[in-house]
Amino acid sequence: MKKLLPLTPEQLAIAEKRLLNPAPGSKIAAAKEYGIDLTLLLEQLRLTPEERVVRMQEVSRAVSQVCGAARRRK
Repeated sequence: MKKLLPLTPEQLAIAEKRLLNPAPGSKIAAAKEYGIDLTLLLEQLRLTPEERVVRMQEVSRAVSQVCGAARRRK
């Protein structure tokens, strides 16, 4: 299985530049115009793949707890 590596500082700098100052007419610019908060994507890219998985698991657990509480309330 291929091991996922964090972005290098150079890759992160390129991603940051593209996300914070998207080229006019690009898909990134369209996403920004649509209202997508690109800083959230950038925040995730600053994490290692392992850190992203941990955050995803934490969010999943929180959603499960909220769903469980909603079911019990009915």
